[in-house]
Amino acid sequence: MKIAIMGSGGVGGYFGARLAAAGEDVRFIARGAHLAAMNERGLRVESANGDLMIRPVKATAEPADIGPVDVVMFCVKLWQTDGAAERIGPLVGDGTGVVSFQNGVYAEERLAAMLGAEHVMGGIAQILAVIGEPGVIVHTGATARLEFGELDGRRSGRAAALLAACERAGIDAAIPDDVDAAIWRKFIFITSFSAATCLTRSSLGPIRADEAGRELIEALLGEAAAVARAKGIAIAEDLEAQLMGVLDSWPDQATTSMQADLERGNRLEVDWLSGAVARLGAEVGVDTPAHRTAWQALRLHAAGGGRR
Repeated sequence: MKIAIMGSGGVGGYFGARLAAAGEDVRFIARGAHLAAMNERGLRVESANGDLMIRPVKATAEPADIGPVDVVMFCVKLWQTDGAAERIGPLVGDGTGVVSFQNGVYAEERLAAMLGAEHVMGGIAQILAVIGEPGVIVHTGATARLEFGELDGRRSGRAAALLAACERAGIDAAIPDDVDAAIWRKFIFITSFSAATCLTRSSLGPIRADEAGRELIEALLGEAAAVARAKGIAIAEDLEAQLMGVLDSWPDQATTSMQADLERGNRLEVDWLSGAVARLGAEVGVDTPAHRTAWQALRLHAAGGGRR
């Protein structure tokens, strides 16, 4: 299967490397020092699920160098969505599926408007992984799961082919019955966890061990879930408790990519995470004071520009 990885950071780099190691024809799109390191030294993954090295790597900065593929795994930061979508035209053939594995609930509609709805699939990635240094992906924890499928719920050949490729690579993957609900579940989780870690400048353990910190996480989860229910998304009645259970099972050092970006002075996704909860909440009449506060506080750092 010919697969293009648009955005070869923690998510794209990890899953792309697993697929490449299993023999799939994987093409990585990257830039700067990360691209240079991949081409010079290969792509290394450090993970509790098993380290691996891909060398040589099929990596480029230009989608036009690759041509049409079966699937584009779209793994860029949310603020890069429009620019990246404009660049991937050469990758999109008649039957190409473009699957967003981003954090928010923004990309699918935007990709459909820019590329054509027939190409766009929904997806979520459950993983904590970052670029440790150029050419190196560091995966913390054991969770590394993909879910994806057609937005209209039909079982397509391209989704089945991607699932089979994941299975050959030993990747935990599934095609959910309702991919939109799965996307929202991920959004509720990651936007709340990201807000908590960034507001407190802390990893998970100290937050959940502190009474006020735990209340903060619960408030963030509750607000985002309330927005989803008001929009008619089919999430579980006890979703907040389920997600707290997930957090309670994770190691103390677990953190989020947005906190890593905050600490490094990188641009933040907060406008598309807590900012989106606040905006969507206003549209459906749900008050979101915790997410609104997170958005207001973190917007001061949203443009990046160096350590503070």
